[in-house]
Amino acid sequence: MNRIACYCLPLVVASGFASAAAQDISSAYTKLDVRRDCRRRPGKAVEDYGDWRCKGYAGMPMWLGAGDQRMYVSFGSKAKDEPAAGETLAPFNDFYKGVVEWRLADGRPFATIMRWNVKRAADMENREVRGRALVVTRLPPGAVCHVGYVDALANPNANELAREIADKHARDFACGKDRPIVLGTITPGEDFFSTKP
Repeated sequence: MNRIACYCLPLVVASGFASAAAQDISSAYTKLDVRRDCRRRPGKAVEDYGDWRCKGYAGMPMWLGAGDQRMYVSFGSKAKDEPAAGETLAPFNDFYKGVVEWRLADGRPFATIMRWNVKRAADMENREVRGRALVVTRLPPGAVCHVGYVDALANPNANELAREIADKHARDFACGKDRPIVLGTITPGEDFFSTKP
């Protein structure tokens, strides 16, 4: 199994982020190709594509599951049992290959930002998947779940919006109680951000 490449980028924190004022907020990035970097367990049913276990930033366990043309991504030592393991986007989607942005506070990851491929309503008649959605996920300690979403094609500042969700909300987000946050413009006619297919 190949190691996932990682590179870090410090970020200057704006004074308006009160909850992070006393902490050094930065980003680390890992490239992930689940077919190359992860161990796969085959599925047992027609629409069960199996799952993958990977290692992310600083060895953080990652779990990815797939079925019915949708994916699920979770993190931590009990990743498969976390709420995130049951959360996906309503349209067909995937994240088999891409970059994971890890948001760090004083060097410790507290959230991830991942750019998922999402099938738009306009793509339903063909095999193309042209939509892109940024998914912000809360990391342990505590429950792991989706915190928020950004339509990456409709917002030129999508990465900044996703970091705002992560930095302001991820650490205090109550999984199962708080409603995920959607920032920015949404492509007309799309409903990317319902987490139930």
